[in-house]
Amino acid sequence: MKQDTQALLEDLKTSCNYAFGELYEKHFTKVASFIQRNNGTVQDAEDIFQDTMLVLCKKLRQDQFKLTASLRTYILAIAKNLWLKKLRATKKEIEHQDQISQELYHDLTQFINEEQTLWNKIAFYFTQISEACARLLKDIFYHRKPLKQIQQEYKYKNLHTAQNQKYKCMQQVKKAKEKQEQTQKS
Repeated sequence: MKQDTQALLEDLKTSCNYAFGELYEKHFTKVASFIQRNNGTVQDAEDIFQDTMLVLCKKLRQDQFKLTASLRTYILAIAKNLWLKKLRATKKEIEHQDQISQELYHDLTQFINEEQTLWNKIAFYFTQISEACARLLKDIFYHRKPLKQIQQEYKYKNLHTAQNQKYKCMQQVKKAKEKQEQTQKS
């Protein structure tokens, strides 16, 4: 092992100050090049290089550690493994998000279909009741007009009369619904 490499390793075992700068200058461009070729950015490369240095320092501080390849090869191997691990995790996260998106899409589609079915039923019931009731119920439920406004627009004598008329119209819808259910059972 070269004297330079031995000095760098000793510094990494203790303070990492000098060695980190040296290793960054010598090896960062190679790590960055690999990461950028594999869907990464310079920022990703900086993060991975920093993580690589932490792994290297941790390994060097282990008693049984023995460097069997060049320091350059070892650094690149650590960086590649960290990057590939991150890519796999990102892929799993994307797959998980896709699964959630598909489930959400399914739920929304089902909700919309149920909602459309409900609106189709309501539209059908409106064709089965008097025109005046259909208009009144649309104003109350679709347009969300308050009963006080309904009373004034429909020229009902008082609020109680407006409430009674709403009730009578709802009864028409209820009878239309019951009639349809009877027809479907037959």
